[in-house]
Amino acid sequence: MIIGVPKEVKDHESRVGITPAGVKALVEAGHKVLVEQKAGVLSAMPDDEYQNAGAEIVASAHDVWRLADMVVKVKEPVETEYRHFREGLVLFTYLHLAPLEALTNALLEKKVTGIAYETVRDRAGALPLLTPMSEVAGRLSVQVGAEYLTKEHGGRGLLLGGVPGVPPANVCIIGGGVVGTNAAKIALGMGAKVTLVDLNLNRLRELDDIFNGRVFTMASNSYNIERAAIEADLLIGGVLIPGAAAPKIVTAAMVNKMKKGAVIVDVAIDQGGCIETAHPTTHSNPSYEVNGVVHYCVTNMPAAVPNTSTLALTNATFPYVMKLAKLGAKAAIKEDKGIAEGVNTYDGVLTYAAVAAAQKREWKNVSELVS
Repeated sequence: MIIGVPKEVKDHESRVGITPAGVKALVEAGHKVLVEQKAGVLSAMPDDEYQNAGAEIVASAHDVWRLADMVVKVKEPVETEYRHFREGLVLFTYLHLAPLEALTNALLEKKVTGIAYETVRDRAGALPLLTPMSEVAGRLSVQVGAEYLTKEHGGRGLLLGGVPGVPPANVCIIGGGVVGTNAAKIALGMGAKVTLVDLNLNRLRELDDIFNGRVFTMASNSYNIERAAIEADLLIGGVLIPGAAAPKIVTAAMVNKMKKGAVIVDVAIDQGGCIETAHPTTHSNPSYEVNGVVHYCVTNMPAAVPNTSTLALTNATFPYVMKLAKLGAKAAIKEDKGIAEGVNTYDGVLTYAAVAAAQKREWKNVSELVS
């Protein structure tokens, strides 16, 4: 198989889909890898490392897309990349289609097999390709939040951990999954007072044990969330429904009652955000204010630390890349239920129920199309 690795073009997206180590393994397995010039430079992976590993460096994105049987990326294609789509192309990347009707239309129209990192499942039913970036984003959300709490960024002028005689900031984390757990680790490490809100009482019990009672746990309901939001200096949204649009857990009315200069970091913004006042931003223009509350809603937060993020992501994605390359997409989808869960579009048909529900479209299970 010919595998293509284009340079990411989303604003300040500095990760890359395959590392030189991955290239070496693919080439040793008999595959050909085309890497766009400077695709890995911002992740501290220069062209000569790819060449030494056996990749062919290609000057233009057009040629990578045109010649590849499968394109491996990090972020969902932006509008300028839609022209590269063609029938039979396999695209393996984060897609986050629920809020992106134009991208969904383009994939369906060109009959691209779109396999989304965020909906691939492992044998335990977990989301192995979403986990590493959720870990990075969760940890980064607190670093970013601490920075935006400074007066220079429009925040309340708080030091997250306080100092002797001055209390620490209140951090409220909505969602006790991978993002929330990693955010809580960093917030506690920086000395903040941390409240974690989740629907699942068993998960709250687990978190109470994990953090030895140092995190305040709270059952999720509108009353508790409003109270927590009002008290919060930093509010982190980390709610996920796999493949679906994120529910609006924190309403605009709740945001209006928050402290002036408080900060919101909505990590769920890739799926539309779980804060009603949140809308996607970029690393070039990352924040805005609503009623004096600073919102940071960058859709590709882990790109701020691309070397760490690329290595963490490709550790998880590479076994799937290798399997797709070895078997071909159709056979891999038939054989591996986890890969089949990742298929969002196939041969012009939408194949993921949560995306179909978000966009009010018809869908079919991919198993019906590959049988």
